[in-house]
Amino acid sequence: MKRAGELIRDAVLSWPGVEAVPHRFGGTEYRYGRKEMGHVHGDRLADLPLPRKLHDEVIASGQAEPHHVLPETGWVSCWMTGPGDAARVIDLFRMQYQRYVTSKREVAPAV
Repeated sequence: MKRAGELIRDAVLSWPGVEAVPHRFGGTEYRYGRKEMGHVHGDRLADLPLPRKLHDEVIASGQAEPHHVLPETGWVSCWMTGPGDAARVIDLFRMQYQRYVTSKREVAPAV
């Protein structure tokens, strides 16, 4: 059985345009283009930057908590206790991916 971090990595890296790089505070950072989608610290924690409205919605729905170090920012944290928690984190990364892909299309120059 794969661990949570492996499940997340496999899913997120399967999306076109996403790359993984080492994160400056440890773990793996996932980027779409030059934008950080979020980062994962092993199999226990994922942190994602969100616009305030979306931040508040995912916290209210129980999908995430305020960031564990910077709770007043738009960042959220998702604690994981095992592989079963990976799906929730993948859903949040998918939401980020869709936001970033849509944003890139909206600002693309006309051909």
